[in-house]
Amino acid sequence: MQDISYVENRVFDEIQPGETASISRKLTRQDIELCALVSGDVNPAHLDHDYAATDMFHRVIAHGMWGGGLISAVLGTELPGPGAIYLSQSLRFLKPVSVGDTITASVTVTGKHPEKKTVTFDCRCTNQDGKDVIVGQAEVLAPVEKVRRPRMELPHVRLANHDNYNRLLKKARSDRPVPTAIVHPCSAAAIEAVVEAAEEQLIEPILIGPEARIRQAAEAAGKDISAFRIVPVPHSHAAAARAVEMVHCGEAQLLMKGSLHTDELMGAVVAHATGLRTERRISHAYVMSVPERESPLIITDAAINIAPDLEAKADIIRNAIDLAHVIGIELPKVAILSAVETVNPAMQSTLDAAALCKMADRGQITGGVLDGPLAFDNAISPAAAKEKGIVSPVAGRAEVLIVPNLEAGNMLAKQLTFLGDADAAGVVLGARVPIILTSRADSLRTRLASCAVAVLVARAAPKAAPGLT
Repeated sequence: MQDISYVENRVFDEIQPGETASISRKLTRQDIELCALVSGDVNPAHLDHDYAATDMFHRVIAHGMWGGGLISAVLGTELPGPGAIYLSQSLRFLKPVSVGDTITASVTVTGKHPEKKTVTFDCRCTNQDGKDVIVGQAEVLAPVEKVRRPRMELPHVRLANHDNYNRLLKKARSDRPVPTAIVHPCSAAAIEAVVEAAEEQLIEPILIGPEARIRQAAEAAGKDISAFRIVPVPHSHAAAARAVEMVHCGEAQLLMKGSLHTDELMGAVVAHATGLRTERRISHAYVMSVPERESPLIITDAAINIAPDLEAKADIIRNAIDLAHVIGIELPKVAILSAVETVNPAMQSTLDAAALCKMADRGQITGGVLDGPLAFDNAISPAAAKEKGIVSPVAGRAEVLIVPNLEAGNMLAKQLTFLGDADAAGVVLGARVPIILTSRADSLRTRLASCAVAVLVARAAPKAAPGLT
């Protein structure tokens, strides 16, 4: 019986006409993306889901690189194996290959040429239905020395795709962008964020601040803001107050932070007499698209509530559940995080988690499935949850992560962004309108995704009559 942990070649003298070898593999989306990455082919017809069924897509990527690569793998690892040198190949592509197809590549010896130690092969790829998709011939310089070596383990490759981000933008775009009060956009970065969101048909900007400074910022950014309404006010404090007033009057359905401090904007939002408070605690949430996760991951709170108590955490969860519904998660699985997955009287976060779960059991928190305390690993990893013996509809499958405090949430979100290649979209919830808090350090994807999430939340919110608080 052949030891599959080793590869062993067939030297020229051992190879016999009619001898055959084969390998099988299922085509995945990542295979196609890797082929495109290696070739530098970024044609949308090859990578965009909207074009993924075209014959050109299948022939160029699946046939040309992937199918041919399977044949090369048979020749290089099975027959003749290590030491073989590929001399020529001719292939004909008969049928398209789709993601999910299982392709078997086989080679059969058709001729030997002793004078040059070359071997010719009939090459064939068949799909799971036994139909030929590729046929052709190859010529190989066969090895003359015996080689047997351990089979190398292929490297693990992780591609940071942005499918969730693209779907989010597509869902949020509209020919009726949402009127958005931009508070004190007096820097080039703030203007760039506004123009980008407007060009994507997400928002209809209303620029509030000192007019001369706004125009100077636009000039520094090299952006045309002539189509945008400007509401002149003398300074950032007045801009925040005017933006809140415009929400009360029904002129704006979103707030977007410009170049003022977050505390200054939020001070106007939470003011008891004139602000935008509701019965809910105001909280922040990140919608994160993490590589190798099909669905988004919501993390909260990472920007507003520093050390939330039990009552605040209950509202943070309610806000997060509402957000999950907006982005298409019908019954979100909510994990309440701590450092451990057992209740420990010395750790307040575990006591809060247990109480919040009981509140959900009693109908005080609805719309999602809660469990906690859970550590981060057994909240998102089915293997970790199984290892710990945790039986739960949430453990290992969490879609919403409730962190114990702002520091934990901020570090978790930024680790996923800067070390895990995640896309992050941040939004402030619980006020009368969603609030977009952008930063100069944010990427273009982050800025646009944050706007898209806020737009979806604004459209889903019930419309209050102007002037009501």
